Amino acid sequence: MDQLFGSHTSPYVRHCRVALMQAGIEVEFVETDYAASAEKSPTRRVPFLQTGDLTLTDSTSILRWVREQAGGMLLADLPAFDRYLMVNTALDATVNLFLLERDGLSPDEVPYLARQSARVAGSLEALDRQFAGADPDGDDGLRLACFLSWAAFRHRFDVRSFENLDQVLKRWDAHPDFAVTHPGRAG
Repeated sequence: MDQLFGSHTSPYVRHCRVALMQAGIEVEFVETDYAASAEKSPTRRVPFLQTGDLTLTDSTSILRWVREQAGGMLLADLPAFDRYLMVNTALDATVNLFLLERDGLSPDEVPYLARQSARVAGSLEALDRQFAGADPDGDDGLRLACFLSWAAFRHRFDVRSFENLDQVLKRWDAHPDFAVTHPGRAG
């Protein structure tokens, strides 16, 4: 059986899990920590998917595989692709801030972290404008919802201060596949 390796709290893994459920593709979910990721994936991160002889080591390649298995495609138009990439930029910066703050570093002390913090703030403002007229049901909207839900779970920022982003999250929160994968759930 195909296996998806990851953590229940990872927004990248969550996006893959929701996409797999949407497509009706059954895989075994294998909870994986940092040590196991370092041992089994060359990128030393999650998610990664093993399907037959193929190992996919990034959430975007996994999502492309899922959408193609279901007869679709990942992010068919350029504006949706760009929004998806902007969400990834904000998400990567937010995760970096979260992990480095856990190690005792803060944006007040480290200029790089101050730039990361500004990158998150600017990205959120731009995404709020861009999602004003965008269909939130695609993978760009799903990636955004996974990010926002994780950020709320980790107390990173209050999404309610961004009207359009808050609406995207509320819309996805109503999806059963999204709700069942909330980062606070054990499975």
